[in-house]
Amino acid sequence: MNENAALWFVDRHVEQGRGDKIAFQEAWQGGRELTFADLAHDTGKAVSAFAHAGIHREERAAMFVLDQIEFPIIFWGALKAGIPPIAINTLLSTDVYQSILEDSRASIAFISAPLIETVMPAVLASDHLRKIVIIDETLPSNAPDHAMTWIEFMAEATHQNAVSCGGDEVAFWLYSSGSTGTPKGVRHVHSALKFTSDQFGEGVIGIKESDTVFSAAKLFFAYGLGNGMTFPLAVGATALLYNARPTPDAVTEILNTHQPDIYYGVPTLYAAMIQLWESSGTPNISPRICVSAGEALPAEIGRKWKDMVGTDIVDGVGSTEMLHIFLSNKPQDIEYGTSGTAVPGYEVKLVDENGDVVGANTVGELLVRGDSAAADYWNQRQKSRTTFEGEWTRTGDKYEMNENGRFIYCGRTDDMFKVSGIWVSPFEIEQAIVSFPPVLEVAVVAHRDDDGLEKPKAFVVLKDGQAKAELDGLKDFIKEKIGKWKYPRWVEVIDDLPKTATGKIQRFKLRQDS
Repeated sequence: MNENAALWFVDRHVEQGRGDKIAFQEAWQGGRELTFADLAHDTGKAVSAFAHAGIHREERAAMFVLDQIEFPIIFWGALKAGIPPIAINTLLSTDVYQSILEDSRASIAFISAPLIETVMPAVLASDHLRKIVIIDETLPSNAPDHAMTWIEFMAEATHQNAVSCGGDEVAFWLYSSGSTGTPKGVRHVHSALKFTSDQFGEGVIGIKESDTVFSAAKLFFAYGLGNGMTFPLAVGATALLYNARPTPDAVTEILNTHQPDIYYGVPTLYAAMIQLWESSGTPNISPRICVSAGEALPAEIGRKWKDMVGTDIVDGVGSTEMLHIFLSNKPQDIEYGTSGTAVPGYEVKLVDENGDVVGANTVGELLVRGDSAAADYWNQRQKSRTTFEGEWTRTGDKYEMNENGRFIYCGRTDDMFKVSGIWVSPFEIEQAIVSFPPVLEVAVVAHRDDDGLEKPKAFVVLKDGQAKAELDGLKDFIKEKIGKWKYPRWVEVIDDLPKTATGKIQRFKLRQDS
């Protein structure tokens, strides 16, 4: 039996009569559309194109590709050819790109035209790349002899069927977000894609064939890959693609113009959009479902969004290692300030430093098991062994479970610290601070006082038009709200928090700076 994931996600739709339906639509003026029939045909041609380019099964294809029509063609075409695509963050630096190419030893690279200036120096430095494909009509002046345009890559190709493979074969790679340091190559198998679609896309969100969906989270991000590609393809829905940064203004325009049924965002973007709408007015939108992941959603943000839009935000927790959300609130069953309960098909548990399961109202590390777990980290055997423990995957997140069985986020394992001998959750303090009216965003880290004892320090981003003097009552506000020992001893106002391209706050950078 051929378990190549492309057969289910791509080719099946033509057989079921959806060939003329729009699968992907570029959400900008003059943007292109791609039908299910076009996707099936073009991905079949890509199999031949890889062969003509001399790229063989189990070699790797690096994708420096924006969210545009070519992305799904390359991704699923590579799967059909048995060539694992590597979806790479399009907002990194040249040095990081060079290290990823060196680590992955990719044989072919695909580059969107706007990324050439940043990516090309890394590509030219690679000893492993034999072909470079520029997604543009012409090649840049510094293109080497082994470069070609996308049109040239596909020009002589003829349609070929997907290679036969098992569900446990490696299908594609993602690189971790780098929220705690250097990105790691995470390898996923074919069967994981359908598992996440079945369990979360259909099982929790209830995505339907008639839906139009938009994910502000990009396709290179595990969360965005499910939102914007595998979930809609699983049911024959239409996905909107946006190739630029998802600013509050840009996302507002897309929501206004296209009126998607399902919208996927991240906490920082939800907060920024609320701030924009507080001054400009809430747009006339009515999504059936809104989803958040990437980091835990502050309760205040969820409540404000519901008041303004009329739709709750389904807040969930996922990871690159587990491919998508495995712990989540559910539509019609949302408790802001919690991450909900395990998604059907997954099991979770909290353990202490000795690996023993802890009870309710006790902080422990979250472990999860489910069939979407990654095969391993590429070339990082020790890290693989400490993260993937049999069927269980360590998330590196600290949680506690309340009496109702819901999980409450406390912070990353490396972010937790003790004050007066009591464990403190940076996220709990952050949730309290962000409810203080002048505050837009905040991150809390441990900082040592003159006696060498750790206390909370807050890095605060103010809303537009607010001055630092507006924070004068913040410390007393926190003492009253969550406890006298938890208030931030130091409050530093900054313009922006350091984040990964997926919106995760890089607290380790703030700890270094403090």
